Amino acid sequence: MNRKLITIISILLLIVVQTSQSSAGIISTIKDRPFNLFVPTTYKTGTAAPLIIALHGYSSSPEVTESRWGLDAVAEKNGVLVAYPGGTTDLAGNRFWNATPACCDLGKSNINDEAFIISVIDEISKIYQVDQKRIYLLGHSNGGFMSYRMACKRSDRFAAIVSVAGAMYVNSTDCVPNSKVSILQIHGTSDATILFDGGTLGGNPFPSAKDSLSKWAKIDGCTSKLTLTKSKLDLDRSISGSESTVSKYSGCKSGTSVELWTINNGVHVPKPSITFAYEVMKFLLSKSKNPGSM
Repeated sequence: MNRKLITIISILLLIVVQTSQSSAGIISTIKDRPFNLFVPTTYKTGTAAPLIIALHGYSSSPEVTESRWGLDAVAEKNGVLVAYPGGTTDLAGNRFWNATPACCDLGKSNINDEAFIISVIDEISKIYQVDQKRIYLLGHSNGGFMSYRMACKRSDRFAAIVSVAGAMYVNSTDCVPNSKVSILQIHGTSDATILFDGGTLGGNPFPSAKDSLSKWAKIDGCTSKLTLTKSKLDLDRSISGSESTVSKYSGCKSGTSVELWTINNGVHVPKPSITFAYEVMKFLLSKSKNPGSM
């Protein structure tokens, strides 16, 4: 993406580069880790805007994430800020997030990505007015694992997360959030990397898509079993028709939702349809942090 420099603003050790395409690059004060920020032209000073943090998968990048998922076009129409942070590089030269024991700190660096992601939110909030009740995470693969970690460890900051081909902690004791978070798991049944039915990575187990959600159904106080609905979605353009089914828990507390969107015959890296970002953002923007969501 061409990034024509228009303005440079330095605030409290932050550098914000505004571009002709309503994006910004910010250098974080935590170990100089950069991230990209999409700012819609509809953003108005004094009006709080929702914020989505989009996390790449293992060996991917913020730039690939921004181009792959099509979030910016939908964010432009809805006045949403979208940040694209980058993980650190391991000994093999691959970007990663230190998410859960299963994925993907292969070199045991113990990097504090949790603190970094919170710093991204805080630094954006110093420059733009962010609706603190409408902060969301979307992560693919390793980024999905990291989204679950943030929901577990920093539930106070997020209204909802979307995990695409990621998974939760295996042990429930590793996830003791202090408030409720809406959860959407999107997963392909033919995913050969992060298996739909669960598996192991480097000898470390990860739960199935359904088990990942069942843990959150308990946390969010949902009263039903995971139930298949009549809704069908077109999420993957490489598969004909509306290939994805929607399953939900009901009776979840504090206005939360726990849902599974199953891409039938979908692989680990889906090819997002033109409606993918629209459907995902519709789910996210319907959620707001409830002060009484303990």
